This record gives sequence, C-alpha cells and structure tokens, in this order.
Amino acid sequence: MPRGGATNPFSSDDILLIMSDGRTALNSTTDGLIHITIPVGMLQCNCSIIGDPDTREALVIDPGDEVTRILDLIGRHKLIVKVIVSTHAHIDHVGGLSKLHQYTGAPVLMHRDDLPLYQAMDEQAAFLGVHPPDLTEVDQLLKEGDVLRWGRFEAQVIHTPGHTQGSVSLYLPQDAGKVTAARTITSVIDETGEKIDIADLLKKTVDPDGIRETEPVPDESELILPRAPQLFSGDTLFAGSIGRTDLWGGSMEQIMNSLRSKLMHLPDETIVHPGHGPVTTIGNERQLNPFCSRNRVPKHWQCWRRCS
Repeated sequence: MPRGGATNPFSSDDILLIMSDGRTALNSTTDGLIHITIPVGMLQCNCSIIGDPDTREALVIDPGDEVTRILDLIGRHKLIVKVIVSTHAHIDHVGGLSKLHQYTGAPVLMHRDDLPLYQAMDEQAAFLGVHPPDLTEVDQLLKEGDVLRWGRFEAQVIHTPGHTQGSVSLYLPQDAGKVTAARTITSVIDETGEKIDIADLLKKTVDPDGIRETEPVPDESELILPRAPQLFSGDTLFAGSIGRTDLWGGSMEQIMNSLRSKLMHLPDETIVHPGHGPVTTIGNERQLNPFCSRNRVPKHWQCWRRCS
C-alpha cells in the first residue's frame, strides 16, 4: 500500500517461476521476455508474471486476488509456473496464494519475518471488513542474497524491511536472460595466416593424412542484446512515494534505510515495477521522489534527512 496516495529451502540451483499480466511492461519479441502485469483485487495490487518464451517457465509475483484471470493469462501464454513469490504478507498481496498454489503446484516463497503477519490473516481481513482468504503452507523461506532461476532468467532477492518486517524486492540484473546468437562464420585462417572463404575451403582437396588443420576461427564472440535491469519493489518503492509504515510490521526508519542503503544503489536505468501504480525508474525516483531526493523536501523533514 502506498504512502500518502502516490501518483499513481531454496538454493541457486533451484528453478523458480513467476508471472505477470495486464499492462505489458516488456516486449517479449524485442526483449526476449514475457512480462505481464495486472492490477488485481480491491486494492489493485500489481500481480506480475515473468516468463521465458523459449522454455515457457514462469515466475509469479504477488497473486493478491482474481486467480482465474491470472490462470487465464498463464494458459494463454502456455506458461509453466515454477514458483510463486510474495514480496510481503499484506492481505492484498497474498489473497490468491492458496488458489494459485492449488492449481499450479508451484512452491510458495516469502521471507521468514512476514510469517507471523501471514498467519494473522483474520486480523488483516477484519481491519478491511472483508472475508479472510484461505491460507497455504509456505514452502520456502527467502533471505537476502537468494537467487531465483527459471528458464534463462534469474532474480536476486533483496530484503527491504520497512513496509513490513519481511518485505523483499526482486532484482533482475541487466544480463539476466540475455539473448545470444553466434556470428555467421564466412572465413577461416589457414596455416600461412591467409583468410580463406569457407566456400573455397570446401573445394580444396583433403590431405592424404587426414583433414587439413586450420587455426581456430577468430572472434567467435556472442552478440548480446542488452536489456535494462528490472526491480520488482513490492510496496517498498512507488512512483513518487514509498510504502506505508503505519500498518502491521511497519517502520519508517527501516524503510528509509532500505531505500538509502539498497535500492538507491541500483543503476539509474533500472526499471521499477511497484506493487501498486505505474512503472518508474531508479533514476526518476532519485531525482523526483521526495523521500529519496535531495532536491525536494517532503512533509516530514526527518524522513528526507534519513533518505539523503
């Protein structure tokens, strides 16, 4: 949940998956990535599906509600959910966990420090005046530095407490899921150092002792198609604001420390996908977000000082 009404046993060898739908933030053709984000539920939590178009493996982040819509998107893109991740355990982000786990069989992951909050779902539901959702077992507990892998992609787990004690963000570095292609080889180097076209080489007579030895093909480097880093920040960072700290497990001091010591150290070009509202970038938030910028002073001066 945004503050102040913003503008808008798991190891590195495990294969994990998450999905998103709705507003397509990344183009699967040009970026080699299926990424769909849809706002779900009464509080319009952004549920994200991230899929590999080659392996069809996917990762789903924050299925807060409307599981039928999420499953429809998964089926439409023929994806296989490998893991379900909750950035934190507020009701609007975990309401669909049980149903999505039941239908996909994918393990559910969240940070250990949010387990008490997840188990207190009756209290959260009463606060909002809604019926509590079914709960499911949490299969694996996340911690700082874990790496989730699915298909060609990987996401690094960053523990970002403040909105809740167990809030996490997922960071996909720039080279995660890089698309590579071997260069077309049209010539090789012979024993004299001369370049010979492949077509001409094939016409040459083979040595009586066997196949002619040639030097290794030079510069068979891979072509990398760059893609900007991606951050799924949950309710820690929004476009123009940050998450509330007056709910269960919240701490203004912790959330400002998470921003200052972790998220604001990411590259400016990092695309941020918040738990609510529109996409932004780390660079934009560094310059324009009053909680993270030296150029603007928010209502609470002490908050700005801690973040700067």
